[in-house]
Amino acid sequence: MEDSNNTDRELWERGRSGDQAAFGTLFDRHADTVYNHLRRRLQSSADAEDLTSAVFLHAWRRRHEVVLDRDSVLPWLLAVANHTAANQRRALGRYRAALGRLAPEPDVADHAQAVAERVDDAADLARLRKAVARLPAHERDVIELCVWTGLDQQAAAVSLGIAVGTVKSRLARARQRLGHALTARHPSADLPDLGAS
Repeated sequence: MEDSNNTDRELWERGRSGDQAAFGTLFDRHADTVYNHLRRRLQSSADAEDLTSAVFLHAWRRRHEVVLDRDSVLPWLLAVANHTAANQRRALGRYRAALGRLAPEPDVADHAQAVAERVDDAADLARLRKAVARLPAHERDVIELCVWTGLDQQAAAVSLGIAVGTVKSRLARARQRLGHALTARHPSADLPDLGAS
């Protein structure tokens, strides 16, 4: 049976029965999207790789318990990724707090900003990332899922556990805030495409 022609739901059901090839197809189909989502949230390629593996390991271990209510497994995988990233951030916070109690960190100059300012594209991306980082978390989540990850509003709603109407209103507010923030700092700058649909 050609796995690329099967829906996620069909592959998931086969995976639930222990079909590793079907589960592998789901991994091949969605690993890049999960990785990119985590990369944007964590700002670390290595952490995103580790957590992508953790997400699919979690999915494999829980495959007998989870029944998909949609044809796509991606919203559920992204919800698992969000929880996994949150757990990782909390653990990192606890680790940093423990280190802070042991010894103060030496001051180290950060040259990354100076390098980014030398390259126009990098500067534009940095401005956009900063503007997105200043959004309220609930609006930032919708931007990340709908614009950068490419989920439709329905799938984003499932991933976040909220109504589609809430996704639409958060997305509209986030676009408006980003437009104001970017034009206020650089009125002559071209705005990046924020997914108008």
